Amino acid sequence: NERYVERAERDLLVARQQGLGRPDATQAALIPIRKSAAWWSLTQDARRDILEGQSRHIQIGLKYLPPIARRLHHCRDISESEPFDFLTWFEFAPAHEQAFDDLLAELRASVEWTYVDREIDIRLIRATT
Repeated sequence: NERYVERAERDLLVARQQGLGRPDATQAALIPIRKSAAWWSLTQDARRDILEGQSRHIQIGLKYLPPIARRLHHCRDISESEPFDFLTWFEFAPAHEQAFDDLLAELRASVEWTYVDREIDIRLIRATT
């Protein structure tokens, strides 16, 4: 999300990221995430340090671009009482499903993930006509 990246990171993400809706990206995952009150009680710079300094979240994500496209939405901007803080949407071709699973494994093994209270991993496959 824009509020967590520095200019150089944003430039790398924009340069490598491909758009959603690619014809070969017939698989997708919707992963709503809720972070703990402890996460939200941290200052912005402390969250940034955990996100990238300790967990390397952005660097991990960059390794999997461009095959895995993603978009992140902050639900917390709508209301703090929403059931999830983030909605993460990913799209990828079937040939990159293992890479997507590897991406998730790396993120879930990070310090940042200790602040996740709840997630749901919903997988989808686009029907072909």
